[in-house]
Amino acid sequence: MQGGKKVGENIKETAANIGASAKSGMEKTKANVQEKTEKMTAHDPLQKEMATQKKEERVNQAELDKQAAHQHNAAATAGHLGQGRHHTTGTGYGTGGTYP
Repeated sequence: MQGGKKVGENIKETAANIGASAKSGMEKTKANVQEKTEKMTAHDPLQKEMATQKKEERVNQAELDKQAAHQHNAAATAGHLGQGRHHTTGTGYGTGGTYP
């Protein structure tokens, strides 16, 4: 077996990581589109700058959520969180968390 892990657990971890990466990519894309929309409708340079900052915050949060999910999935596979149960985590946009 691969490093003492069961093959099935590795497959579950990989699938969960793929899902977390896909979700992160979708959140980053949504942030980029929203920024472009806000910049097109804004007339004030300050509003345009705020749209860029907001996008950067959302992109950074999506990346942090992805990394946290990957760490969580690795811990779950290693047996630190239960009997092969895999859960993805997230606190960013679209996860029911609080929004700025």
